[in-house]
Amino acid sequence: MKLRPIVPTDMAGEIFRIRLAPSALTYSAAADETLLEEAGKAGIAVPAACRNGVCELCEARLLSGDALNTRNQQLIPVTGRLMMCRTLALSDLQLEIHAVMASGDNQPRKFQAKVVDVRSISHDVYRVELQLPRRRELSFHAGQYLSVNLPDTDPCYFSIASSPSAELIELHIQATPEWVSAQRVIDALTSGGEVTVELPHGRACLAAAPQKPLLLVAAGTGFAQMKSLVDYLRETSYNEPVKLYWGVRRHEDMYLRSLAQQWQEEWPPFTFLPVVGDDEDNDWSGHHDQLVRTVLASGMDWNNVEVHASGSPTMVYTLMDALVDEGLPQEAFFSDVLEYAPRG
Repeated sequence: MKLRPIVPTDMAGEIFRIRLAPSALTYSAAADETLLEEAGKAGIAVPAACRNGVCELCEARLLSGDALNTRNQQLIPVTGRLMMCRTLALSDLQLEIHAVMASGDNQPRKFQAKVVDVRSISHDVYRVELQLPRRRELSFHAGQYLSVNLPDTDPCYFSIASSPSAELIELHIQATPEWVSAQRVIDALTSGGEVTVELPHGRACLAAAPQKPLLLVAAGTGFAQMKSLVDYLRETSYNEPVKLYWGVRRHEDMYLRSLAQQWQEEWPPFTFLPVVGDDEDNDWSGHHDQLVRTVLASGMDWNNVEVHASGSPTMVYTLMDALVDEGLPQEAFFSDVLEYAPRG
């Protein structure tokens, strides 16, 4: 049975705003829930292990506001240290906690990853699972990516398809004998017990659950990034509408369609909208246009939505331009393409 902290009677039902520095992340906290519990509901990854104030991983410093130590029922002085697992908010708070990073602020590190599994899940896509040493010491955000570094070749970059809380790192790698670099990675993963990876990369990610509806647009294996976002949001208390548009050239290219349909059945805020060209003679750019037209017809309020897109630069920029023309603020559009293939 979960023991409820003692809350001042005049605070019952109150909701306060918590701001974290230097990350500038914010979240809401009920007066009868610890700061750590409420951060988790908002999707903010605060380091924690024991959850009873012993390990001190969730230590922060109170910069402003009134907070209560649930262990001794004493007010915490401003500039005093606190354990978020043992603290209630009695007003809006500002905390200093350097272990919590904003989007893209985690510095990439190299690891020797153990290859746990490599399996074909479609005619040209492989699902890869990697195990990293000291997994709990690694922090990344949903939507970020990594590089696989093989000897004597340039790094190959792949979206992380798993939630930041997952024990294993999941990748979706599209590879054919004609696609030399990707096929080389698959061959190395299949034959070797370990591989060098570097992560995390990318700023088009979620450090916390957004405060507005979410539109996800993927082409091909861009679905991997969207899977990470969905897995992460399902672990939080996020209940805003989420729409996923997944565009592919042929039906067989939608390699995890059943998973997306399962999300729609199990998670009420989620809607899955597949977009299939189903015409081998069409150029890929034609399917970009079809995907963009379908997204534009979604009827969303473009002034109140956050968009994450994953695909080729042509698709991403075509989509961004169309949505901005419809009224989407450009700062509400996120894609790694904007970082690795900026327009001049």
